[in-house]
Amino acid sequence: MCPKEFVSRRAFLRYLLKGGVLALFGAAFYPVARYLAPPRLSEVTVSSVVAAKVGELATNTARIFRFGNRPAILVNTPYGDLRAFSAVCTHLNCTVQYNEEASGIWCACHNGKFDLNGQVVSGPPPRPLEAYQVHVRGDEIVVSKS
Repeated sequence: MCPKEFVSRRAFLRYLLKGGVLALFGAAFYPVARYLAPPRLSEVTVSSVVAAKVGELATNTARIFRFGNRPAILVNTPYGDLRAFSAVCTHLNCTVQYNEEASGIWCACHNGKFDLNGQVVSGPPPRPLEAYQVHVRGDEIVVSKS
């Protein structure tokens, strides 16, 4: 018969303490690692989407809609033109909104302002908004990439 080897109490407590410390570090650093390396999102390839029905959007108003997996904005200008842009600010990826009083697109994060052509008017955004094409097909307003 082989003699059984037992772990001493001291060694058992040392293993238990080391395992607890290792678990503590894992529990503390796992969320930090997940934050620093966000999961990859698959890009939804959409070439066109129905943004609204004709007549739903009053003059000098806008609507945020989903274009693939990103937000976009459809603007009915004060002149009655329909224009669509990516609703993601080119500064820090905040969602932009339409300012009816100024007749322009505004990012609330750092007061970035864009005109109705998507060009930067003021603020920190480094590039203009990505513009989309707008077509009216029957009673639907269809927005597509150019």
